Amino acid sequence: MPDNGQADRAGWDLILVGAGLANSLIAWRLATARPDLRLLVLEQGAAQGGNHTWSFHDSDLTATQRAWVAPLVAHHWPAYEVQFPQLERTLAGGYNSIASADFARIIGAALQDSLRLDTPVRAVTPTTVTLADGAVLHAGAVIDGRGVTHSANVALGYQTFLGQELRLAAPHGLTTPIIMDATVEQDGGYRFVYVLPFSADTLLIEDTHYVDQRHIDPDRLRANIAAYAAARNWRIADVLREESGSLPITLAGDFAAYWRALDGQPCSGLRAGLFHPTTGYSLPHAVRLAERIAGLDDLSAPALFAAIRAEAQQAWRSEGFFRLLNRMLFMAGRPDRRWSVMQRFYRLRPPLITRFYAGRLTWLDKLRLVSGKPPVPLVEAMVAARKTHPHHIQSSGTRA
Repeated sequence: MPDNGQADRAGWDLILVGAGLANSLIAWRLATARPDLRLLVLEQGAAQGGNHTWSFHDSDLTATQRAWVAPLVAHHWPAYEVQFPQLERTLAGGYNSIASADFARIIGAALQDSLRLDTPVRAVTPTTVTLADGAVLHAGAVIDGRGVTHSANVALGYQTFLGQELRLAAPHGLTTPIIMDATVEQDGGYRFVYVLPFSADTLLIEDTHYVDQRHIDPDRLRANIAAYAAARNWRIADVLREESGSLPITLAGDFAAYWRALDGQPCSGLRAGLFHPTTGYSLPHAVRLAERIAGLDDLSAPALFAAIRAEAQQAWRSEGFFRLLNRMLFMAGRPDRRWSVMQRFYRLRPPLITRFYAGRLTWLDKLRLVSGKPPVPLVEAMVAARKTHPHHIQSSGTRA
């Protein structure tokens, strides 16, 4: 094992703070493509990647991207289902999930001693990291990947969820995931249940809510999961694992002001705003960012900041329509009827739905999404559409 004290004094080419999805993929890609780099990944927790399940559609990635991510994929299904009060539909198209345990095992083996767990960080600058014990590490650049941060320059809603991986007393009978079951009681906002069948008698059930605040009483969500399983006549034999989280849903923002406030600090993942603005899914963005960084000749802090900002700006410019849809979902219509927005969406043609998830809507797609009778009151939809600055939303509040 190398002398870490000596390495710390000598400095590193790149330090990545936080061993979540985005930073781990960046480090893995760099360790594979450029093994000469002096990399260090710092994680405050006991496990790389935490306790999560990441999912994506085949069409979210290119064939090349799917190939290098493939070792991480624990489960693949050829189709998925959605269920609403007036619609049930199965859509063809590969759907994939990555388990954090496999993620940590595979990427951790590639990083070896370049990964330090149980290492809290007190502060970061573009070229230094101050650890909780006061030690200062130096690098050509530091990437901060410690998750979403509150900013007055971005107005967010949240997709808050709690999931349990369950072993059942008998086979559940599912062959494809249910990525949205909105037939459940809406509970004051848009609520759905997400189900991934891992084997004949094990599955993940997540109770999911689109809400203003990040926190929901976890006992309430656990009770919802138990009630959902009972309604399907699934008898729970054991709770194998539990995960929870709050994915950001972007309503509006001032991109330039947000990035000025970062003051040259390279960042990644949710902190860089690199996630699907409506679903909160971040894996496709993380894959693209890892490829972009691995292709850079200059990994200095200014060059990394410029490259990451350019990646985020490209995404921001292409996602304005999604933010509009989000404002309509959160700010227009009765909260317990917002499922109708998504039900209407899932009646559309499969290619449009595929492009929606991939973040590649055409102008014809956008026209189709807003044409016809709106599923929310027209006046409220128009008011929500005009609230393009975060201060407009923060002053009035959303209503989820």
